[in-house]
Amino acid sequence: MLTRHQKQEFFQNGFLKIPRVIPQLMVDVALRAINHSVGNTERQDSEPVNHRVAQLCDELRDAPCITDLFNRTLVIPLAESLIGEGNVQPCSGAQLALRFPSAVGNEAGSPRGHLDGLGSGRNGIAKGVYHRGFTALTVIYLSDVPNVDSGNFTVWPESHRFFAGLFQREGHELLANGMPKVDLPHGPIQVTGQAGDLILAHHQVVHTGGPNTSADIRYATIARLRHVDCAENGYDAYTDLWHEFPGVREAIEAA
Repeated sequence: MLTRHQKQEFFQNGFLKIPRVIPQLMVDVALRAINHSVGNTERQDSEPVNHRVAQLCDELRDAPCITDLFNRTLVIPLAESLIGEGNVQPCSGAQLALRFPSAVGNEAGSPRGHLDGLGSGRNGIAKGVYHRGFTALTVIYLSDVPNVDSGNFTVWPESHRFFAGLFQREGHELLANGMPKVDLPHGPIQVTGQAGDLILAHHQVVHTGGPNTSADIRYATIARLRHVDCAENGYDAYTDLWHEFPGVREAIEAA
């Protein structure tokens, strides 16, 4: 499904964009559901600071119009090209990721990346707790993102391998202190694209949603796909980067 070159790119950079994976009709159905939800959301708190964008469209997380984007398209087969046929658990729920424009006059700041699963006490995970709960991040753009600073999914290339080396030397336990303050090998890349594009990223790639100084909302949905043995493998995958990626291993060994 993926070429050897694409698998080698994933190995090197930790992420890969595949254009036009999702049919436009499915994108439109998802957007209709999202916009209906946003337009009918009653604010639960009068304080704007407490109105969290991340909570929008929560009722759609496991709706078929969202999970079908992953389960009834080429997303799972493409992920299996990396993770192995039959090794990817179906998507049971996805994050609705809307990046709203910043206020007029606000300049785009420097994006700050993170690894998933690190507890802050404010993200549903207790401070000092961390876990690796998935194998690959899958991002579907539901709107065109032709320019940078438009809420782009943003990644730090090669950060997955950088952190593997750090964890081998110092242990992954340092994640209990939160996101390590380190100098990464490369600066951030804001991924541009079109509605229907898919981005696959290794669980250990530093990432974030970039600033949005455009006039438009950036629509996307994000699923964290799991290898069937993800729970069993646990923390070992922090240092054994390709244990859950036999398709990548085969491509590198054949190079």
